[in-house]
Amino acid sequence: MRKIIASAAGALIALVGLAACGNNHDTTTRDFGPDADADGHVRATESTARANAAVASELPLDDQAAFDDARRGFVATDDPLVTTAATGQVVWDRPAYDFVTGTAPASVNPSLWRQAQLNNLNGLFKVADRLYQVRGYDLANMSVIEGEHGRILVDPLTAEETAAKAMALVNRALGERPLVAIILTHSHIDHFGGIAGVTGGAAGSVRVIAPKDFIVEAVSENVIAGAVMGRRAQYMYGTDLSRTARGHVDTGLGKGPAVGRVSILAPTDVVDHSGQEMTIDGVDFVFQYAPHSEAPTELTFYLPQLKAFCGAEIVSQNMHNLYTLRGAKVRDALLWSGYIDEAIERFGDRTEVLFISHHWPVWGRERVIDFLRKQRDTYRYIHDQTLRMASHGMTPRAIAAAMVLPTSLRRSFPNRGYYGTAKHNARAVYQYYFGWFDGNPANLDPLPPQEEGKRYVEAMGGAAAVLEKAQAAYDAGDYRWTATLLNQLIFADPGNTKAKDALARAYDQLGYRAESGPWRDVYLTGAQELRHGVHGRDLTGAAGDIMQNIPLDLFFTAMATRLNGPAADGKDMTFNFVFKDVGKTFVLHLENAVLHHREATADPHADATVTLTRDFWFKLLTKQVSIPDLLLSDDLQVVGSRLQLVGFFRLLDDPNPAFPIVTP
Repeated sequence: MRKIIASAAGALIALVGLAACGNNHDTTTRDFGPDADADGHVRATESTARANAAVASELPLDDQAAFDDARRGFVATDDPLVTTAATGQVVWDRPAYDFVTGTAPASVNPSLWRQAQLNNLNGLFKVADRLYQVRGYDLANMSVIEGEHGRILVDPLTAEETAAKAMALVNRALGERPLVAIILTHSHIDHFGGIAGVTGGAAGSVRVIAPKDFIVEAVSENVIAGAVMGRRAQYMYGTDLSRTARGHVDTGLGKGPAVGRVSILAPTDVVDHSGQEMTIDGVDFVFQYAPHSEAPTELTFYLPQLKAFCGAEIVSQNMHNLYTLRGAKVRDALLWSGYIDEAIERFGDRTEVLFISHHWPVWGRERVIDFLRKQRDTYRYIHDQTLRMASHGMTPRAIAAAMVLPTSLRRSFPNRGYYGTAKHNARAVYQYYFGWFDGNPANLDPLPPQEEGKRYVEAMGGAAAVLEKAQAAYDAGDYRWTATLLNQLIFADPGNTKAKDALARAYDQLGYRAESGPWRDVYLTGAQELRHGVHGRDLTGAAGDIMQNIPLDLFFTAMATRLNGPAADGKDMTFNFVFKDVGKTFVLHLENAVLHHREATADPHADATVTLTRDFWFKLLTKQVSIPDLLLSDDLQVVGSRLQLVGFFRLLDDPNPAFPIVTP
């Protein structure tokens, strides 16, 4: 029995990709040279310094208009702005970015440096009469609308700890008032995860307004593909990089995600169509329903009494992602652009201030309309020009290389590629319409990376020859080609330390040149892992409340993705999972090396029946119960063939949230 339950618990914990990461940290002591920092990142080369200086000469980086907007209406802040959990863990550390001041160093693209300085500004700001924002307390903003009898919050941040600190600032600066409603603009966790931090014990008395299908979309994205997305998010957000001029400086969208306890509440009111009206505590709202844009489900709204439009995250002070580097389904650029156009038509001529879920507001009707039009046309231009170039036979890589925004958009800071980029967004549009294949037969069935690497290295005359060619490219400032050559060598010979160190130096330079915060972090994280290996982390304990809201059938869908197909070949098994507290039974059937499930009456011919409670299920997932607890618990029983059940669980792979990326 102990073995059965231990196997089951391990498999269940693995389902959401939140199990403790392995640690492939390289403990080999290596001298990275006198020009390297503590993490091994080398200083910017003369070539990189020249490239970044050229950016500074092309853009009006000394334009202070955005800084004036970002500072406008300042009320108060916390100093120092550091948020900690009850355990003492640092959840948010704004002073870690105090180095982002003055002129950009050679190791940071000066345009990204400017965006990072803007995102450093923090505190409570008055946007308009009865409308405030807390900015810089987390990755996103929390907006505050003063109603007749209390407060309406919009997007209570990522973590309970940061949301509570932001709410304390509001109460301290504006006086305490009851919380009457919360609006959740969309299904990404940085806009709802802190909700319990502001509701406390009053959650039942607070209205929660969200777009249709909010709960399903909020919890589903990371369940099936959570392990992969979580691992790649470490690259995209630079979570393991130092906060220095040679490390992480900004995401473009904000400083970075908070890492604390997350929660969720089901909506009491649902927005499911554009033009939907609602009055909340004396404040009139007109909603726009914008699903399948920046998020699977999203809303914006207009406040007629305040002449203010909340653009949620369909607009922001940077180019957004049509494809996010952590991995996600490609977003529809045409639909996204269309929603912005619809917002202009519905609300543009009535809007005096635009406030958004990230960054700072835009004031003045003409400025708002100009901002919205340029955001709209950025996504539409990338969409239309990708298809135009594809119609001439250009491939995704060729299109990405050729994609340059027109001058009117390119010189507008809110359309710069601080988060998304024209290059990878163009690839996203191509993928949306045409998929992964570019039509070239040579790319239909290429060799796997390791085999390809071995062949390339052999064709180039061996490892020494590749290193020589890579060094020549590096000396010439051609870091992309350097990376291409050395990547082949490392996949052919993962133990080649010289190749790893050389590729890490090339990635450093590519990161230093990147205008996009995520591109910079991807390059620099790759460099760090080439030098030091993979760091693991355990995020299980922070997700309990979210996991409680995941539909049970979604876990069984995720379980099917863990099935080792070759090992399951020829197996035929049936199991019942009975959740006695919620009256749900799921029948699992394994055949043809595929695991199916359905909610149905228990199969009397099943190999085994597992009876448990939903609460106990989630305690298993979040490791709140130990093996002795399992053995003594009345919440789990197994009837039938325990041998078959053990055999079934042995067919489930444990995902590796610390899998290598820059090495095989």
